[in-house]
Amino acid sequence: MSRTGIGFDSHRFAPGRPLILAGVRIPHPEGLAGHSDADAVAHAVTDALLGAAAAGSIGEHFPDADPRWKDADSMELLRRVVAVVRERGLRVVHADVTVIAEAPRIGPHASAMAARLEEALESGPGSVGIKGKTNEGMGFIGRGEGIAVLATATLEAR
Repeated sequence: MSRTGIGFDSHRFAPGRPLILAGVRIPHPEGLAGHSDADAVAHAVTDALLGAAAAGSIGEHFPDADPRWKDADSMELLRRVVAVVRERGLRVVHADVTVIAEAPRIGPHASAMAARLEEALESGPGSVGIKGKTNEGMGFIGRGEGIAVLATATLEAR
């Protein structure tokens, strides 16, 4: 048995915050606004896992109205969801991530991002794909106001 989930997240840029994607601090003049550390990659992958496991959404597990999750490390939240996946008798076999941003360029950071995700997902080397795309100057992303992320995750029975 194999199951696939889709995740999406977007955040606007905010001054005075570090830019963290997939647990990797990326040099950029602004970070992302959010209740947690606003790691849009970790959030999209988390929702993809929850969808594949039919286990709700990131907002149900970690509501932004709950002060416990203020400035939370999103990679730790992802690890918690991997535990939920395992409790349901499933394991992560693959994740694919597309980061949509005019800047920064994702390519130079893709390997480090994939390695961090593979560790958190307990999925092994070569199990995570990361790529960057621009929005060709269109919309809030094209204007450089923020980042959006699409992710898929594939689970199999353990």
